[in-house]
Amino acid sequence: MVEKITPRSQDYSRWYTDVVQQAQLADYAPVRGCMVIKPYGYALWENVKDGLDRRFKATGHENAYFPLLIPMSFLQKEAQHVEGFSPELAVVTHGGGKELEEPLVVRPTSETIIGHMYAQWIQSYRDLPLLINQWANVVRWELRTRLFLRTMEFLWQEGHTAHATAEEAQEETLRMLDVYADFAESDAAVPVIKGRKSETEKFAGAVASYSIEAMMGDMRALQAGTSHNLGQNFSRAFDIRYLDANNVLQYCWTTSWGMSTRMVGCIIMVHGDDQGLILPPRLAPVQVVIVPIAKTEEERSAVLDACEAVSRTLADAGVRVKLDARDEYSPGWKFNEWELRGVPLRIEIGPRDVAREQVVAARRDRPGKEGKSFLPMAGLANAISDLLVQIQRDLFARALAFREAHTSEPTDYEAFSAAVESGFARAWWCGSIACEDRVKEDTKATTRNIPFDQPGGTGRCIVCGAPASETAVFARAY
Repeated sequence: MVEKITPRSQDYSRWYTDVVQQAQLADYAPVRGCMVIKPYGYALWENVKDGLDRRFKATGHENAYFPLLIPMSFLQKEAQHVEGFSPELAVVTHGGGKELEEPLVVRPTSETIIGHMYAQWIQSYRDLPLLINQWANVVRWELRTRLFLRTMEFLWQEGHTAHATAEEAQEETLRMLDVYADFAESDAAVPVIKGRKSETEKFAGAVASYSIEAMMGDMRALQAGTSHNLGQNFSRAFDIRYLDANNVLQYCWTTSWGMSTRMVGCIIMVHGDDQGLILPPRLAPVQVVIVPIAKTEEERSAVLDACEAVSRTLADAGVRVKLDARDEYSPGWKFNEWELRGVPLRIEIGPRDVAREQVVAARRDRPGKEGKSFLPMAGLANAISDLLVQIQRDLFARALAFREAHTSEPTDYEAFSAAVESGFARAWWCGSIACEDRVKEDTKATTRNIPFDQPGGTGRCIVCGAPASETAVFARAY
């Protein structure tokens, strides 16, 4: 299987698709632009989902579900929203063999239908804040698709909240961006840059949008999660109002935020290598695989007994462990398969290891002798847990070092143009759309975000030389 993976240096795009398919994460569906998520890929998504869901509930959010089909008139109520999504809409015009009186949109996002329901549910300030999240699928009619990164139908979560004041809505918007950043860095081992999107890059219908941006293995950017302050745009469009403590009718302030299955693509591209996936232990469907090594039937019986005992010990300690006792494959074949599938740690047990009451532990992120160690069976659960924590930390540190090595701060436009061809360029920007458009036309790079972490002071716009008060991150992106 590994032989079927195109080297990253030869064709990064092909490498990515090869890994997704050969590692059995997903496959192409018979409908153009759609994918079938296979069990291993879905298990990875479930771990992403669990990590986020736990954080959402810890911050007071509850899960609900809203319909897949939305009346077309709902999208037309918010002008910027419908304009932004019109090219991507899938529209149902017939149902039950008859033409519908009003076309129905297959949801590209749910602000409109949720706004309609919030208008019915919210009457008083006592009903606020309303903090709801939904796990769902959405459809956007994309022209250029790629497994996990950009498909016509994809899975995601979308949070939608309503608040009594603008300050509360802004606080919520930034709180959820922090939740995304914590998940990306702590669970996915992906370093991200938090910041505000430019006016041209913000969500259709938002007052302000914020994102976390990550660098992939080919130095391109990926928008890994977004959080939007919608102001009162949707509450005015859908009449979401409440009576305040003074019995005065007020419009709510709303937010929305989302992260999708493209996070799976992000994990693949940040950590993977020419042998396949490298999964962070916190999200890996299988954290440890045990491979028995025996030549004779007599050896096999003793080795399997030891493997089963180790498997039980690790499972009891909460480790996601798999014993690969298949007879039809050689140990070497199994090594290659589990390396391809990104299992963080492999345990090898042979007759000598049984006799010495030890195991051989091989780290996926450090191939060869460098990643191998001998661990005593006594106290093995603690040693393995500590090793998984160290792998998690090392993956993040490696990804951060890679991003820093490919991020520059050019001081003139020529250097800037060269910089965005091979990484992130952080530069002063005056904020004008004209300069943003020129960068896109000249280099195919876009403003990823305006980082919260600013150098202070002022500078000169990298494009036009006008005074600038903020720096932005520019990069080519997925």
